[in-house]
Amino acid sequence: MFVENTGHFQPELFDVTSTWHPRYSKEFEKSWALVFYREVFCQIDEEVFKDLYSQDNGRPNAPINVLVSLELLKHLFNYSDLQLLEQYQFNVLFRASLGIRDFNSPPIAIRTIYNFRARLTSYMEENPEKGDLIAIVFRDLTEHFIAVAEINTSEQRADSTQIMPNIKRNGRLSLGFEVLHKAVRSLPEEILPEELRVIIKPGFKNDFIYRSAANATKSKLQSVIDLCGKLVEVAEENNFAELESVLLVKRFLEEQASFDNEAGVWVVKDGKKLDSNCLQSAHDPDATFRRKGNEEYVGYVANLSETCDEDNPVQMITDYSVDKNNVHDTTLLNERLEEIKETGAEEIYVDGGYYNEEMINNAKEVGIDLHFTNMTGADPHPEKLSLADFIIEGDKITACPQGLASSLSYCNPKNGTITAHFDIEQCSKCPHYDNCPTRKGANSAVVVITSKALLAAQTRKSIEEDQKANTSKRAAIEGTNSALKRCGANDIRVRTLIKTRMVVGLKVTSRNIRQLWRYFINDFRRNPKGDRSVQNELLASA
Repeated sequence: MFVENTGHFQPELFDVTSTWHPRYSKEFEKSWALVFYREVFCQIDEEVFKDLYSQDNGRPNAPINVLVSLELLKHLFNYSDLQLLEQYQFNVLFRASLGIRDFNSPPIAIRTIYNFRARLTSYMEENPEKGDLIAIVFRDLTEHFIAVAEINTSEQRADSTQIMPNIKRNGRLSLGFEVLHKAVRSLPEEILPEELRVIIKPGFKNDFIYRSAANATKSKLQSVIDLCGKLVEVAEENNFAELESVLLVKRFLEEQASFDNEAGVWVVKDGKKLDSNCLQSAHDPDATFRRKGNEEYVGYVANLSETCDEDNPVQMITDYSVDKNNVHDTTLLNERLEEIKETGAEEIYVDGGYYNEEMINNAKEVGIDLHFTNMTGADPHPEKLSLADFIIEGDKITACPQGLASSLSYCNPKNGTITAHFDIEQCSKCPHYDNCPTRKGANSAVVVITSKALLAAQTRKSIEEDQKANTSKRAAIEGTNSALKRCGANDIRVRTLIKTRMVVGLKVTSRNIRQLWRYFINDFRRNPKGDRSVQNELLASA
């Protein structure tokens, strides 16, 4: 049964801090624990999680604000679950951060933490339309942090980073065997023919995969494909076709092989024809493949937006999204533009990988200006005139970059192209004649400008004019990505997209908590004698 936790507002009879030496008390009042208690723990809206529990019967739930805070503290300090529980049981500061100032309250079992995570996962799998509950916590807390630190959110920067799940990289043969092995183990042994039973015998995997000639890999992969086809037949004949492990075998077959209707068999596909959406792990069906630069990744990608106004005391992550890593960066940002706008963004600084005409137009529609540090593709010749230098008024080109008026200009409304004609005799006298993008004819020089080409030219011109400032604004988000990776983002100890989204949400929220603490540290330094009695302040306002 859902019950809110409000007991922490009441003074505790056996408050261990009440007997401390004044010097300890003074340091305690300025500790991270009381900042966390006031600015994080007390800001968690437990109502968000009420649907995880019955509303009118059953045992009362463990305190939601404690459980959520424990998850945040786990990622804030990069603890294991056992380390987290140890800190909760015996660390005074840790307990104070959760509104607990004695050691008389009953302990939280590690099973309670596991069950809470399982409830979260199940709820978000079953109710995708209701949103990510951890993302809601991130949004609410971040809005509070921004208000407390008086952070200007009008200027932001965005970047993506790879998220690596807790899986190993598999070759096609190893992956096929693991998928097959998992399915065989899930079926009753009595329905399996001997050729499938042998797969789960000790030592068979090593003999089959590793103790063979290197040039036998393709033939062994075909053997695995054949066995997968056989397993699907057995499962369908015995009403196990919808079993999760069997469906995974079906997926592997369809992605890795083609069915020969004449021969009635599955045939291995050429590896070059495989899609990046292909199954990468028998234990994480959501993970995808991506090649970025010279590196290959299997897993997910997170896109972050962060404030970057130079006058801000600290910077905060304002928005994040997590998806399969073969989703392009432009898609990730484009889908979040409206949400980022709601955080107060008016300008966003990104690198050239985000350049996309559709996204630029969408950003303008929601009231955001995009600033690029560079662009993909080949750079134009430095001496050639740019299309962006032509004078355009409305839907006509009125003059060239050198000021020569057009003799004729018109717009094609079907494709949005603008065409202009210039007197060829006048053009021939121009010092930039050979470097002009116009097509030279007998009577006129003609330029045709598409909306796409014009936008690209204007963007390049903007980059050239403001590159130093734009690069400086965007660059620091690389440090934020690195900080997340140091806290385990490059080795997420979970699998599946939903769980990865939960963990990334907790990590970015923890990152903002750390930034808020840095703000308070500086505040303490500016005003070391100020009244920092966090608990008294909160109790007075409660």
